[in-house]
Amino acid sequence: MVEVGTVDLVIAEQLGSSHPLARHLDDFLTDLANAGKSAHTRRAYRSDLIAFAAHHGEELAELTAAPVRAYLAELADLSPASRKRKRAAVASFTKWAVRHDLLQANPMDRIDTVKVPKTLPRPAAAADVAKVLAVICSRRPRKDLPLDRLRDRVLFETAYVCGARASEVCGLYVEDLDLRLDDEHVRIHGKGGSVRTVLLDDRGYVTLLKLYLARAGYTAGPLFRASINGRGGPLSYDAAHHRWQTYCAQAGGEIDIHQLRHAHATELINAGVSIEAVRRRLGHASTETTQLYTLLDDKVADAEIRAARRRRDRTAGRT
Repeated sequence: MVEVGTVDLVIAEQLGSSHPLARHLDDFLTDLANAGKSAHTRRAYRSDLIAFAAHHGEELAELTAAPVRAYLAELADLSPASRKRKRAAVASFTKWAVRHDLLQANPMDRIDTVKVPKTLPRPAAAADVAKVLAVICSRRPRKDLPLDRLRDRVLFETAYVCGARASEVCGLYVEDLDLRLDDEHVRIHGKGGSVRTVLLDDRGYVTLLKLYLARAGYTAGPLFRASINGRGGPLSYDAAHHRWQTYCAQAGGEIDIHQLRHAHATELINAGVSIEAVRRRLGHASTETTQLYTLLDDKVADAEIRAARRRRDRTAGRT
């Protein structure tokens, strides 16, 4: 974390080092780092808490439920999921403040939680995913194919065949791979510091992955690197997202990068894989989230039944 004096640079630039909450926000973020929270998580907390601090410019000890309610009221136009995330950031900060005797009572105890309606995930069709991957390169790439192009194919196919989040894939290291013959696995670092081991059961993908490692010459360090010469750090999520959108445009389709994960999960459910097995593969904290894919499967079944009925009705109408 970059700092100016004793306050995080972004906090100093957006709030000012003299803001009553600046020092406390910096301490909170430092404690998150010490607790092993990812850089992505800390950036999200920082962004949300800077927005809250811009609204509440008083001392932390004076924070009550009233200014929190006023802040949340200003977010009424945002989606429930966004409002829930921002409320959660403030709640984590105030809980931390109480634990450090900076607040006598937690004002969030008086603030209702934000309910988010359950929505079905939107998986992409396997054929559409294959079309985008083919635009990047084939599974048997030419020898003169640029390394960054091969990197992109392996990166996005990793997200697809493992059902992993794109941010998780960007954070993979060569050391996370176990490529023993017929028992290939990858160790994926997920949300909240969780780690799961995922079987690499697609032989064509494994062959492409080994080819990529051989051409790149990587034996340790980030698996997907930002610089073409391979000496840089991991490719950022933003860069990966931009590149994926570019390939989708070239393929003439619109697939959100997160739909790769949904597509994999849906394919497993449709193939009869148990909810618990899918939950473990995707790294869900509970089966409740995973069960959304079974609801999606029901939707697919309903659509097929309706189509069959329409065909039957048309046939009956001609007789």
